[in-house]
Amino acid sequence: MAIVKATDTTFNTETGEGLVLADFWATWCGPCKMIAPVLEEIDADMSDTVKIVKLDVDENQETAGKFGVMSIPTLLLFKDGEVVDQVVGYQPKEALVELINKHA
Repeated sequence: MAIVKATDTTFNTETGEGLVLADFWATWCGPCKMIAPVLEEIDADMSDTVKIVKLDVDENQETAGKFGVMSIPTLLLFKDGEVVDQVVGYQPKEALVELINKHA
């Protein structure tokens, strides 16, 4: 499964079913650029377990505001549409895999 780019319009649909890791990011954010390849690896390794959704906070401020995103990258883990975990800032792959497996 490829990483999905969500918008304010599509975010609820994209995060509504199963286990979804949502990445709130922006093009100018250094740590966001650092975590992008980590998320691509997780998508390649764990696409049967978790769906990765990216939301550009500059273009989709309504959704970012709804979830109280103040710093980026913020990663929210959804299970069937409900937020079950959250991390802020760059995270190594091992930490994200552990987070996902905790809720899988």
